[in-house]
Amino acid sequence: MQVIPAIDLLDGQCVRLHQGDYDQVTRFHADPLAQALEWQRQGAERLHLVDLDGARLGSPVNETHVLAITRALEIPVQLGGGVRSAERAEQLLACGLDRVILGTVAIEQPEMVAELAARHPGRIVVGIDAKDGRVATRGWIEQSAVEATDLARRFEDSGIAAIISTDIATDGTLAGPNLEALRAMAQASSIPVIASGGIGCLADLMSLLSLAPLGVEGVIVGRALYDGTVDLAEALAAIGEGRLQDSGTATIG
Repeated sequence: MQVIPAIDLLDGQCVRLHQGDYDQVTRFHADPLAQALEWQRQGAERLHLVDLDGARLGSPVNETHVLAITRALEIPVQLGGGVRSAERAEQLLACGLDRVILGTVAIEQPEMVAELAARHPGRIVVGIDAKDGRVATRGWIEQSAVEATDLARRFEDSGIAAIISTDIATDGTLAGPNLEALRAMAQASSIPVIASGGIGCLADLMSLLSLAPLGVEGVIVGRALYDGTVDLAEALAAIGEGRLQDSGTATIG
């Protein structure tokens, strides 16, 4: 299971939102590139970028920082936030991003997502951000009537590389992942799932190993890394050791 550090970009800085609320912002680092290089130095195998301005406005805002990070890092970089056209997705992939994450358009234009996945095998990811089981769109500002698991099933045969499943209610809270929602998402389709939201300590990370046999293959960690409640190098080592256990249900302490 991959442990993937997150850098959320707002006004050119590394931030975290509390439950997706743009009025509850904590700023952690003024230099996103320096932070990205630090996560790589600590052993990250992949980096997750979110253009929060882009997600809210529907157009790229933090382009300079995204390109600088992509060009400087040796590890794969994936980006979500405001990617709402095939042209924009193609542009980002051409600039060196390993994966592009599509959220709002997954509901509004699912055919476009499938077409992109066919043209770029292994490089298109669908982001399903949900609150109370229903999908939120446009930077979590709008709530749809679509069930998150129904959306996952819709992409079963589309060829997308993965689904990033974010539980808005736990995102940025450090309160622990929504294991029930993640289990439902993993069981809804055969598409690999990357968990996002709520990781607050090493035990939270280890709790996800029980879902690995269902297809949960990675976890995105943000605030816990910045607050220091999770050490990236320690987390990578612990996840690696837990993965080797026969039961796949390693615990801490």
